[in-house]
Amino acid sequence: MTTTEKIANAKKRIDELKRLIKYWNDSDHDEAKIVNFTSNIENKVA
Repeated sequence: MTTTEKIANAKKRIDELKRLIKYWNDSDHDEAKIVNFTSNIENKVA
Protein backbone atom coordinates (compact mmCIF):
# COMPACT_ATOMS: atom_id res chain seq x y z
CA MET A 1 0.00 0.00 0.00
CA THR A 2 1.44 3.34 -0.99
CA THR A 3 1.60 6.41 1.19
CA THR A 4 -1.08 8.06 -0.93
CA GLU A 5 -3.44 5.12 -0.36
CA LYS A 6 -2.75 5.18 3.38
CA ILE A 7 -3.57 8.90 3.51
CA ALA A 8 -6.77 8.37 1.52
CA ASN A 9 -7.88 5.58 3.87
CA ALA A 10 -7.07 7.70 6.92
CA LYS A 11 -9.15 10.58 5.53
CA LYS A 12 -12.08 8.20 4.98
CA ARG A 13 -11.84 6.99 8.59
CA ILE A 14 -11.64 10.56 9.89
CA ASP A 15 -14.72 11.55 7.86
CA GLU A 16 -16.62 8.54 9.20
CA LEU A 17 -15.66 9.42 12.77
CA LYS A 18 -16.78 13.02 12.24
CA ARG A 19 -20.18 11.78 10.99
CA LEU A 20 -20.52 9.49 14.01
CA ILE A 21 -19.63 12.30 16.43
CA LYS A 22 -22.17 14.59 14.76
CA TYR A 23 -24.82 11.86 14.97
CA TRP A 24 -24.08 11.22 18.65
CA ASN A 25 -24.17 14.95 19.45
CA ASP A 26 -27.47 15.38 17.61
CA SER A 27 -29.00 12.39 19.38
CA ASP A 28 -28.05 13.86 22.78
CA HIS A 29 -30.53 16.67 22.16
CA ASP A 30 -33.36 14.36 21.18
CA GLU A 31 -35.52 12.50 23.64
CA ALA A 32 -33.99 9.30 24.87
CA LYS A 33 -35.26 6.50 22.69
CA ILE A 34 -35.68 3.14 24.32
CA VAL A 35 -36.25 0.09 22.21
CA ASN A 36 -37.71 -2.89 24.01
CA PHE A 37 -36.90 -6.23 22.48
CA THR A 38 -38.92 -9.17 23.62
CA SER A 39 -36.96 -12.32 23.97
CA ASN A 40 -38.13 -15.84 24.38
CA ILE A 41 -35.83 -17.92 26.50
CA GLU A 42 -36.49 -21.59 26.68
CA ASN A 43 -34.83 -23.73 29.26
CA LYS A 44 -33.92 -27.03 27.69
CA VAL A 45 -32.53 -29.92 29.63
CA ALA A 46 -30.79 -32.71 27.78
